[in-house]
Amino acid sequence: MKILVLGGIKSGKSNFALKLGNEFPEPRIFLATAQAFNKEMAEKIKRHRRERGQNWHTLEVPLELPQILSEIESCGVALIDCLTVWLGNLFYHQKDVDSYLKSLLDSIKNFSYPLIIVSNEIGLAPVPADKEIRMFAESLGLLNQKVARLCERTYLMVAGRALII
Repeated sequence: MKILVLGGIKSGKSNFALKLGNEFPEPRIFLATAQAFNKEMAEKIKRHRRERGQNWHTLEVPLELPQILSEIESCGVALIDCLTVWLGNLFYHQKDVDSYLKSLLDSIKNFSYPLIIVSNEIGLAPVPADKEIRMFAESLGLLNQKVARLCERTYLMVAGRALII
């Protein structure tokens, strides 16, 4: 079972994904993509860790998500939070985005345990004027489409409510 949870900022997607994940047996693996680039992000990471509690084994994967995903040997469920931040990390560190995306899609396709994937739906916003931000938004939109095709279920979070797509 592969599930994609999409939504905007503060739409409730991470909390919803955790609730879904807690329905699966342990071990539960949380694949955290965020990096603490500043104090605000460090506080957000701490808050998310508290919200997860002790039911999740957390792996920090700001860049090598495809590799780590392919190395998981056994789990009740894995949860990626989130593709938006991971893709932003790739842009920030000037990685070969196309290569990483292909590897990620292959890893998701071949993952044999339940997998929940969180990502932002940013396609409802205006087209960014800045070329780099526009490239990021377009890359994320295309990634979300490809991931959704690999998933049995996709949710869109709106104001804390899950809509099945």
